[in-house]
Amino acid sequence: MYPSIDKHLQTMRQKLAFSKPLSELYEHCFLTTLKTTLKQTDHGTYVITGDIPAMWLRDSACQVLHYVPLTSEDPALSQVIEELIETQMKCILLDPYANAFNVDAVYQREYYDDTAMNPWIWERKYEIDSLCYPFFLAHHLVQANPTAPIFTPTFHQAMRKVVETWQTEQHHTDSPYLFERKMAAIWNKKDTETLQRHGRGLPVNDTGMTWSGFRPSDDACRFHYLIPANMFATVILGYFSHWADQVFHDPALKEACSQLQWEIQYGITCYGTYLHPKYGRIYAYETDGFGNYHLMDDANVPSLLSLPYLGYCAKDDPLYLNTRRFILSQDNPYFFRGQKAQGIGSPHTPDQYIWHIALSMQALTSQDPKEQQALVETIVNTTAKTGHTHESFHPDDAKLFTRAWFAWSDSLFAYLVAELF
Repeated sequence: MYPSIDKHLQTMRQKLAFSKPLSELYEHCFLTTLKTTLKQTDHGTYVITGDIPAMWLRDSACQVLHYVPLTSEDPALSQVIEELIETQMKCILLDPYANAFNVDAVYQREYYDDTAMNPWIWERKYEIDSLCYPFFLAHHLVQANPTAPIFTPTFHQAMRKVVETWQTEQHHTDSPYLFERKMAAIWNKKDTETLQRHGRGLPVNDTGMTWSGFRPSDDACRFHYLIPANMFATVILGYFSHWADQVFHDPALKEACSQLQWEIQYGITCYGTYLHPKYGRIYAYETDGFGNYHLMDDANVPSLLSLPYLGYCAKDDPLYLNTRRFILSQDNPYFFRGQKAQGIGSPHTPDQYIWHIALSMQALTSQDPKEQQALVETIVNTTAKTGHTHESFHPDDAKLFTRAWFAWSDSLFAYLVAELF
């Protein structure tokens, strides 16, 4: 165990002494990633997602984010995260279109996808946020520990690769990316597990935004300008501009980042909102640039709910608040209510099931302490006494849940509790 973690847990036991169930759940969730998913090899440090033996760029970053505040006093813990970031950069350079990677170069799957695979790649669903999260983690690490030596040549090259990829996907007809999963038809999941039009996705109009094949749930987009993911990209491009200028002294990269950030934001402003008759002007979840909108939110992050957490806007931003009222209502097709809980689910999981990640995110982005307290209590009371949060659960019976070992959810809950208490 790392000394900073022992010290932190002792402090949190005292702070949470008023609730034994909360204290015990916090400790279990806080330790999940280090105890069960960290894989240190001679070719890099990996963090697998849990019950799937592969590393998602998104999940792995989120799984360690709650450890970051401790790194300034614990060089060994900081080194683990530094090594993870370096591995993530190498993964991006290997293939910026892949979302999940193997710990070893062994590709063993029950089925094969029509796309450009590699033995190191577990899955090649292109998701904008996969290229955001490693840099989101890097930003938080250098905020907590400014001397962390993460700004390597590999990091610089990965920044360039991300910008190049997002520029390409501003004009998806020029993209080399294809993804077709033939098993989707057998699974009766053609809408979510594969891209239409022989792996190209439905047509889009050029808007300035950058195209995404899939959502952070790993489900296919309906309309391929995924608004919260584009918003996340603008945040990351802001980091890029700063690092290109202040760290790498690369004026050409700085200019490219600033221009791309402006173009994506222009697209969001012009194409990413919808005038709702009940809620007023709100953000859409997806659009195609032709006037079609998908009004919803998904539990997975980046979501519309998560925008303040991602650093895109303030909690009291009027457009965000309008959107929040919509997505936390039953006008959102994936907002569910039951006897034990209410919250946001996902088409990725069974109908009516709520995600613990969404409940944690609702609390993190709330301005109301009473709402935050109620959400923490809901999470504590819907773990089915397993000592861990889950991917999703039925709001009438928490014993009906998906994924008993889902480290991202545990880590986000730990992050929430540390923020609140």
